[in-house]
Parts: sequence; structure tokens; C-alpha cells
Amino acid sequence: MFDKLEFIEEKYEDLSHKISDPEIIADQSQWKKLVKEHSDIEPLVEKFREYKAVLKGIEDSKQMLEEEEDKELLEMAKMELDELEEKKAALEEQLKIMLLPKDPNDEKNVIVEIRGAAGGEEAALFAGDLFRMYTRYAERQGWKVEVLSSNPTDIGGYKEVIFEINGTGAYSRLKYESGAHRVQRVPTTEASGRIHTSTATVLVMPEADDVEFELDMNDVRIDVFRSSGHGGQSVNTTDSAVRVTHIPTGTVVSCQDEKSQLKNKEKALKILKSRLLEAEIAKKNAEIDSERRSKIGTGDRSERIRTYNFPQGRVTDHRIGLTLYKLDSFIDGDLDEMIEALITTDQAEKLKSSEE
Repeated sequence: MFDKLEFIEEKYEDLSHKISDPEIIADQSQWKKLVKEHSDIEPLVEKFREYKAVLKGIEDSKQMLEEEEDKELLEMAKMELDELEEKKAALEEQLKIMLLPKDPNDEKNVIVEIRGAAGGEEAALFAGDLFRMYTRYAERQGWKVEVLSSNPTDIGGYKEVIFEINGTGAYSRLKYESGAHRVQRVPTTEASGRIHTSTATVLVMPEADDVEFELDMNDVRIDVFRSSGHGGQSVNTTDSAVRVTHIPTGTVVSCQDEKSQLKNKEKALKILKSRLLEAEIAKKNAEIDSERRSKIGTGDRSERIRTYNFPQGRVTDHRIGLTLYKLDSFIDGDLDEMIEALITTDQAEKLKSSEE
């Protein structure tokens, strides 16, 4: 590990010189690439330098213990050595985690698809609750939310809602949300007070970058049609709704929320690209040895990941066995405690795999 960190520090120094070179600055494309690489490894280099300073402190404390005769100073040196040894162990763990291969999509924006599944109207209402939950979480993070496509129900739920969250690191925080979410509660329409169980599915996809993911438009068929109004709205009199079909995979996306055909087409293509990128990621993951994959889950919609129990005010994540008794604040977007626990478990599993 030490050799690898020394190499990264040398690379960092080299990049520091390069990004100050007028010739490289003149080539903005190359310069931006090097600046990103420099900023990506900077936290690791700073942590490594902190680690080296602790090693030096340990060495100095040991030397003092050997040479010093004053009892009070010896006691101080011993206490300092104990503190530094603890710090050294903690920094080593942090460095191991920082050296784990990074998910190349972590810093990206996300496109989220939520669909009401089992449970009819109650499932659609729950899909609406999840949409509001992620919207509020995004607001807490200072991220922007834009609805790309929606199919609302008359009583405030969604059969389907697809939206984009724009914010640095959005995928790194939300990627563990893919799967089946289950709700247990008494529906407002239930006169007898009986608890119903309904489900909604969530799919979180990194936004496909045009640079890394080029869609061949020859593989895409675009159809336009007249959009149908939601919840008693007037039906459009122009063919503004757009349906895009990716012929090789049969993937179909329809958008009709906007009055402009062009805007609907842009949104549909954005969703299509992200779905195709997600399919590529899923294929790569499937090729990785199952033992070395994250135990957090595959992101499969059918995999039940979490239960929201309203009568007991609890939310339970089944993958990591964590139950939080703060359902009201959780459904209001207070997700950080759960997300941090998922990230920590994922890192621990990856560390375990890397050491096997």
C-alpha cells in the first residue's frame, strides 16, 4: 500500500507542474482533463501526507522515550505515542477505503424512475410519497429536480414518474435506492382500519454522458402522437407527445409532459440513453464474480430492499438489517443516516473482497 501511495503522490506532484505549464494551459481540453485528475487524487494525497506526519510523530515519541529521563516528559511522550498509534490505525483504514476502485459514475447526475407496483391506487400513492421523499432529500443537498415524464392518478399518486436530479455526487448517494420498496399502512379509503401492504419500484440510473455514451440515431425510431390529458386536463390538439424506440434492444420511452414536441423528444432521448447505460452497467456487474460483488444488491427492481411501516413509525432496510424509528422525518427526506450505513457496508464488503 505504501508503494502505491508514494507513486500517487509523485503523480500528483507531476500533475501540479503540468497544470501550471503555459503550453498545456493553451490546450484547454488537455488542461481540463489534467486538472480533474489532479483534483480527484488530491484528497488521497493529503490523507497520505497526514499519515506520514503521524509516522514521523511516532518515531520522535519513541526516540524521546529512549533518551528522556524526566518522568513527567516521559509520561507525556507515552500518552502522545498512544494517541498517535490510534490515529495511525484509523488513517490506515481510511487510506485503504480511499484506494478502493471508484465507481466511474459516482459524481454524475441521476435519472430516477418510480412506478406503483402491487396494490393499485395505494401503490400509486406510495410512489408519489417516494417521489416527494427524494425531491426533499435533493433539496436538502442543494440539488435540482426536473420531472422528465409522469403519469399521475386522480387522487395524487403516480402510476409512473421519471425525474432527473442534478447535483455533484448524486449517483454516489442514491445508487443504493434501486429495488422494490414496500409500505405497510392503513389506506385513507379503508373504513375498517385494516393495514394494507403495497409496493413501488425504484430504478436509479446515472445520467448518460454524450462523450462516453454515443447513441447511434440510426438505431432509434421516433414516433409522434397526440398526448392524452392527465386528471381531466384538456387533451392536446397537436402531435406533441413523442415515443422513441431503440430498435436493437426494443427499449421504448414515451414523453408527453411538455407542450413542445422538441422538448418531449429531448427528454425521451435522455431517459433512453440512461436506460441503455444502466443495462450496460448491469451486464458488466453480472460478469463479475458473484462473490466479489457488493452484498448491498444488484439494483434489480424485483429485489425487495426496504419496508416503510407506518403503524410502528419504522423504516427497515433488509439488505443491512438496519431499522430506524423515525419514519416521519425519513419520508420527509432525512435519508443520510440510512445512506451512510449503506455506503459503509458497501465499502466494508469491497475491502473484504480486496483482501481475500
